[in-house]
Amino acid sequence: MAHTLHTNLPKSTTIFTSPSCTFVFIITLCIISLYTLHHHHNHQAPATPSTTAQHPPLISAFLNSGSNYTISNYLRHLTLHPHLAGTPPSSAVVDYVKTHFESFHLQTHVTDYSVLLSYHLHSSLTAHFSNTTAAVPLPLTEPGLDSDSEVVKPYHAYSPSGSAYGKAVYVYHGREEDYRALASAGVDVKGCVAVAKRGGGMSRNAVVAKAAEKGVLAVVMYTDNNGGGVERGTVLDGVGDPMTPGWAATGGDVERLGVEDSEVLKRFPTVASLPISAETAALILESLEGARVTHLWKDVDLVGKLDRVGPGPTFLNFTYQGENKMATIQNVFAVIRGSEEPDRFVVLGNHRDAWTYGAVDPNSGTAALIDIARRYSLMMRMGWSPQRTIFLCSWDAEEFGMIGSTEWVEQNLANLGSKAVAYINVDCAVQGPGFFAGTTPQLDDILVEVTKKVTDPDFSDSTLFEKWRTSSEVPMIQRLSDVFSDFAPFLHHAGVPSIDLYYGKDFPVYHTAFDSYDWMVKYGDPFFHRHVAVASVWGLLGLRLADDPIIPFNYLSYALQLQNHTDSLYKLLEGDDVSLHPITSTIQELEDAAKQVEDEIKKMREEESEGRVSVMKRRILNDRLMLAERGFLDSDGIKGRQWFKHLVYGPASESKLGFFPGVADAIYESKEGKKQQAMIQHEIWRVARAIQRAAAALKGQLN
Repeated sequence: MAHTLHTNLPKSTTIFTSPSCTFVFIITLCIISLYTLHHHHNHQAPATPSTTAQHPPLISAFLNSGSNYTISNYLRHLTLHPHLAGTPPSSAVVDYVKTHFESFHLQTHVTDYSVLLSYHLHSSLTAHFSNTTAAVPLPLTEPGLDSDSEVVKPYHAYSPSGSAYGKAVYVYHGREEDYRALASAGVDVKGCVAVAKRGGGMSRNAVVAKAAEKGVLAVVMYTDNNGGGVERGTVLDGVGDPMTPGWAATGGDVERLGVEDSEVLKRFPTVASLPISAETAALILESLEGARVTHLWKDVDLVGKLDRVGPGPTFLNFTYQGENKMATIQNVFAVIRGSEEPDRFVVLGNHRDAWTYGAVDPNSGTAALIDIARRYSLMMRMGWSPQRTIFLCSWDAEEFGMIGSTEWVEQNLANLGSKAVAYINVDCAVQGPGFFAGTTPQLDDILVEVTKKVTDPDFSDSTLFEKWRTSSEVPMIQRLSDVFSDFAPFLHHAGVPSIDLYYGKDFPVYHTAFDSYDWMVKYGDPFFHRHVAVASVWGLLGLRLADDPIIPFNYLSYALQLQNHTDSLYKLLEGDDVSLHPITSTIQELEDAAKQVEDEIKKMREEESEGRVSVMKRRILNDRLMLAERGFLDSDGIKGRQWFKHLVYGPASESKLGFFPGVADAIYESKEGKKQQAMIQHEIWRVARAIQRAAAALKGQLN
């Protein structure tokens, strides 16, 4: 694949901001300016800051000031060079984001952390095919990248260094069920080098850990349909700096575990691994003999070629050498102080570091974040100030395991736990067509409302919501159980209500050298209209959560979702000697509390229209809405992964249940022959107590 990486837009491509939108924005600016002058003249007193709740034209001003040309320019500069976390080019991107925040006259600061990162030193892979006498070197990099390229060679961060020589064996996705299928076919994987296909809900770490458990010497992983690219990534288990589990890796005098400490070692795989391209994988897989593959293993790209899984007769000679070393990472923040509740925080975040150029992942989101800062700055010049404080956050080292965001959450856990309203995450703002979102359920309604106000970027005669609703093949709004972006520490550890947004289901250049500005212009979003739409939804959510007098949460949605989860769990457990009554009864408690809150909100809005609502009364209600999510946390966390505290949404080991992770793990262990009904029942009771805590927080009363 050609990869001219730093050119401007093709001449045939026009990037522009709609003149009509610009005209509307200017008119809106004039109207609000005249209103402000009139207000000041009549009352002869300093004007109080305007909020979007007080003046809806400010919302129009925000939407109309979106600029696809500006976002495209941000993205082009952000992706001029690869910027892996902890490297000198990464510092240049820090300066770029920081300089722009400052140019918008936003309060800006940078927070440093000293963390353990992992880098590539050397790797090689050769094959001894049955029809050749000499070893055949297999390519490990993308076509066209020479040894002097500034792009890092493909590797798995935190893989142990090591060499291995053994027969190649295909393990499909590397799940327990895949190894069972191999065993039933008489395939012994011990002492082999495994070839695994990414997917099946397995993280890289899970694939390597399972392979080590089965006696595999080393693992090579490939990804389909990535145009010759090789998918870099981390194989670290969990999130955050491995040397400071549970506390922040601030610079200077801070406790750090040793690299040989058991808490550190358990997060690293015990066998080495490398990513390879689908083309390299095909060379290996086509040469295998041995047992025949089942129909479920027929690879779309290798139909007619992949017929056997090995082991052998091909032998693989594998070598990887990496370096784990301390490095400085930097989070960049812009802060807009709230005028009425400065101690209540609405947090918008995106990570900045990339494996290569990062046009999609993550700098499509970074460009959108900078554009939101620009739009907010314009509103501030119009007299706007949010009711609550807004944080715009540019995270570092997400690709190594959400390290930048995790260290910040751990450093600020007490304040976030008591003061954070919500976290809104965008990682890859644009991967392709189609809008996707995940939330905690109390945020469903506000997300729908906001998407009704944003024009669909691909169909100008429709709102984003209308196309989203009609094109969804699965539930429109997903839940945030998986650990794949920076919402993880906020939701899973701190219990902060969260949203994750992106355009495009997936993209073929993920974590490859081809994730460039040119790819975005040619394929991802040629006119950058999708970027503008994501920035509009993201920024408008921030405005609503920061400015609505009553925080726009709906816990009736949460109770309904919990009941749906319980119904699914009931079907899964049918015939088992366990009771779901503890959960269903506490869901009813949460529903009753949610109905009570809805009545209070209705009454408060009536009183508000008559000017009879006290600030303190509204704040007390908002605190209950804000803190209810914290009730789902449990201090003991998920068994075996105690850092993850959320008992409704969090990562299960190998179950695909998607909710109640502790229950999911207990069911999985039971299905593995440990039939422990008492363990399942205990986890059900834990979930019930968590729901009960959330209901009590929403009521705001002591029992």
